[in-house]
Amino acid sequence: MTTLKKLPNAIKFALFASAASLATGNAFAQEAASSDSEAKTLDRIEVTGSRLKRADIEGAVPVIVIDRASIDATGDVSVADVLRDSTFASFGNFKPQSGSSAQSLASVDLRGLGSGRTLVLIDGRRAPTNPMSASSGSDLNAIPLAAVERIEILSDGASAVYGSDAIGGVVNVILRKDFNGAELRYGVGQTKVKGGDLEDASAVFGISSDRGQLIGGASKSSRGMVFTRDQIGGQALGVSVYGNNFYNPETGLAEAVPGFDCTGSFWLQSNGRCSFDFNSVAANEASVDNTSVFVRGDYQINDKWNVYMTATTTKVETFGRYAPVPGLVWAEEGNAQDLFPGDGLPTYYYHRFAAAGNRDNYTTTNNSDFLVGFQGQLTDSISVDFGARRTNYQYDENGYGYIIQSLANQAIDRGDYVLTDPFGASQETLNSFTATIGRNSFFKTKEFYGNVSFDLFEMGGGISNAVVGAEYREDQFADVYDSLSQAGVVLGSSGGASGGTRDVYSAYFEWLLPFSSNFDITLAGRYDSYSDYGNDFSPKIAARWQPLDNLTLRASYGQGFRAPGLDILNQADSFSAEPVVDRQTCLAAGLNEFCLNTAGRQVQQQVDTYFIANPNLESEQSTQWSAGIVYDPVDWLDLSLDYYNIEIENSITVLGAQAIINRELAPETYGPVPDGLGVVRNAANGRVIEVTAGYRNIGTLETDGLDFRANTDFDLGNAGRLRNKLTVSYINKYDVINGNYTTEYAGEQGYPDLRANLSNEWTFGDFGVNWGINYIGDQSTAATVVGGVTIAPALQVGGYATNDLQFTWNAPWNAKIAVGATNIGDRYPELVPFDGRPWNFYLYDAYGRTVYFRYTQTF
Repeated sequence: MTTLKKLPNAIKFALFASAASLATGNAFAQEAASSDSEAKTLDRIEVTGSRLKRADIEGAVPVIVIDRASIDATGDVSVADVLRDSTFASFGNFKPQSGSSAQSLASVDLRGLGSGRTLVLIDGRRAPTNPMSASSGSDLNAIPLAAVERIEILSDGASAVYGSDAIGGVVNVILRKDFNGAELRYGVGQTKVKGGDLEDASAVFGISSDRGQLIGGASKSSRGMVFTRDQIGGQALGVSVYGNNFYNPETGLAEAVPGFDCTGSFWLQSNGRCSFDFNSVAANEASVDNTSVFVRGDYQINDKWNVYMTATTTKVETFGRYAPVPGLVWAEEGNAQDLFPGDGLPTYYYHRFAAAGNRDNYTTTNNSDFLVGFQGQLTDSISVDFGARRTNYQYDENGYGYIIQSLANQAIDRGDYVLTDPFGASQETLNSFTATIGRNSFFKTKEFYGNVSFDLFEMGGGISNAVVGAEYREDQFADVYDSLSQAGVVLGSSGGASGGTRDVYSAYFEWLLPFSSNFDITLAGRYDSYSDYGNDFSPKIAARWQPLDNLTLRASYGQGFRAPGLDILNQADSFSAEPVVDRQTCLAAGLNEFCLNTAGRQVQQQVDTYFIANPNLESEQSTQWSAGIVYDPVDWLDLSLDYYNIEIENSITVLGAQAIINRELAPETYGPVPDGLGVVRNAANGRVIEVTAGYRNIGTLETDGLDFRANTDFDLGNAGRLRNKLTVSYINKYDVINGNYTTEYAGEQGYPDLRANLSNEWTFGDFGVNWGINYIGDQSTAATVVGGVTIAPALQVGGYATNDLQFTWNAPWNAKIAVGATNIGDRYPELVPFDGRPWNFYLYDAYGRTVYFRYTQTF
């Protein structure tokens, strides 16, 4: 899908929702007061995407600001939830999921380029890297929402300013700095779907004097666990060969264990196999509890020097429940449980250890972030800013109910664990082969930075100023699983230890050239030297032209890079049961060639997958350019339209089980299987036995698209004030190119080419109403045909819109009361499987209508 034809219709659709309000507002729009039209002195400020301080005007690169009022209007309790609805999160964001090796992680993915290509900043400095999935970048759960003043999203590349990862864009979380008094807040929310209830509380204080200010606070937020059986799609019986079946060497098929009572959570398939209904016991979404304490202070030492400091500590606890351990076990030849005595072979069982109970995983992350810096004015035209920072992100995980395969086999051979009656085993027997697993990880960073800003000379549009700076960063990373998991003897668990250190030396510059009052150019460049793989240089040029007072044209061109993560450079081999769609594997599991069950739904099969590290990875290289227009035709309306084009070469790509299988079956479409990776199949029936997967520098990613923004602000006189904010992001192309092979993703399932948000805020005295609309475009995937055989049917996911509504009242006792509901229409995503889940977890949630109440008291 490489056409722009959808964009006009998309904009029409989004504008239609606010047509009535625009018409009404237009009738009441008034001329701005004369005082507003008077000339004002513009302060010089630093904005996201530049370290230069300049006048507060529309810049050469697009920045979207989500202010505190907009954050409160969402009803969300975390930074991650706020960013999930951003139109720039094109293909969705990762959120805490039960059953994931990064159970507590919440990340942001701009442009669909991956969270590892999205840089997250806190007050302009790189946010701490998470240790459980280091290549995925920063964990948004480590940032307390109560401490946030606003969130700025730069939808342009910025490696020339910030270094690695800023390819898809930059999210800069600005913390509160100027606050006097105290604020207490408490809120609760209840989801239509059982289990996902919300609670948040915070206390913030601020004091200031002529020489300094101090702000601090504490916050706590939580979301409950949602079990699969309580969500849409969870009522369907889970299908897995790992129920209680044995391998029949005479037929080459898995068959139900004779004599076993296949009832309860077990159930008998139409093909005679005994499956286990994992949907009845597992949880889709982990419970999350977030507690944080934060403080920031500034102190004016004298007329020329200022010291500032920030300290934040955050603790995130999650709980996830997985179904009982599935695993392959066997009874040795001649054993009483050997079903084929005399053939010289053991009998293999595809068994679910339901008698040992569910797998329960508890995680705790502790993140501390300390920074101290100094700002000084050396002369009237030269200023400095330097400081030091230290972060420590610690992750600990404990899992209960796991099985040691060799000990389970011993219990089977002794007859203590009988596969026809596993629930008859004694607790002592179960304890003899169950294990508690553990994982301990950390990512520590030491950072020193400094820059000098100075005025150079006078030009036609003012003073040409520049900034030069340097940074040093030392990263220490470790991700260590328990020894049994690393040895690969624990069923239902996997772990490959990883760790390493790196030093990063950086130097950068920015130079503003104001040729006239309405035309300027900014030049920037940055050099980064990594101790483990090499170095990169990233240049950028941006221009702004304002031919009319209400019209601005802007454009930029730059190059960027993404350094390979310490985890994938050094990780030991790790195991995962990956969901795939494969014709032969599905046929062997009793499904049809399209992998459809009797209900007509596609069922993915889990296959043993081993991910291997690649210490020879190189950095990715990006080239990107953008052009845009900002137009304010009347006082109450401002518009912008920006085009972007990004090309990423030498792409660091994880080839998972499905990607490897696709390449094996159709190399002419997906490209060949890289050396060292591959698929092992059963010689008798062709089902997948094992997949070796991993990271490679493969091919090129090309994407381009448009971002549209329309803001209105109407003074309705005695009827109050109405503001409307519309944002639309459209992906025209998203192609992955491997040699002569190109895969087009835009508009495919999981890759919507359109997202739109519309916020309508009406205030009348102390009362306010906010109505928000979030839209995700439709997606469709054609049937996959290989060799004349359809191995995957065509899929269609319709457009999806949810409506949020909030009512507020500013009470006379300095309190604010908010009552609202997200997804007030109680909409749910379509049941189209994606990435092993019954629907796309990255794009949608299935909480249903969430009603909330929030009380804020200020003093």
